Amino acid sequence: MNEIMNNILTRRSIRKFTDAPVSKEILDDLVQAALHAPSGCGKQTWKFTVITNKAAIRRLADAIETTLDRPGYNMYCPTAIIMPSNLRDSIWGKEDDACALENIFLAAHSYGVGSVWINQLQNICDTPAIRDILNDFGIPADHVVYGMAALGYPDPDTEIQPKERIGKVAYIE
Repeated sequence: MNEIMNNILTRRSIRKFTDAPVSKEILDDLVQAALHAPSGCGKQTWKFTVITNKAAIRRLADAIETTLDRPGYNMYCPTAIIMPSNLRDSIWGKEDDACALENIFLAAHSYGVGSVWINQLQNICDTPAIRDILNDFGIPADHVVYGMAALGYPDPDTEIQPKERIGKVAYIE
């Protein structure tokens, strides 16, 4: 099996991380992977915000916890977040961000960095508590955060189980 297929087939969502920081060099590479994702008509109407400050991550998690009434919510305590945002009126914004996130997840896996998709913000970006934080992070008011990549090194004590993949495939010849 080639290297790319192996990376795709072995990547898993990681929900428990160590406290080891992800280096700026790796984070820069992950952003580059995101920037090279496809975007509708090549418009690239996105912005990428990288957060490594634990207090800022905790502040966002606390606001999500309160806004969505999810006691104990902590975004799995990542050591870094890459947050793509996209123009609210971009007809392909959600899809563009999804492609960028997939590139981030696959690139992270190639470095041994774990990742998981965090999707809670897409419907609450404009609630005052969340918007205040997004404003502080420099996310433009006309942007929506459809998903975030929570990143960190996988906790070695957590076994990562392969998951059976199901689906139907039809070949029309």
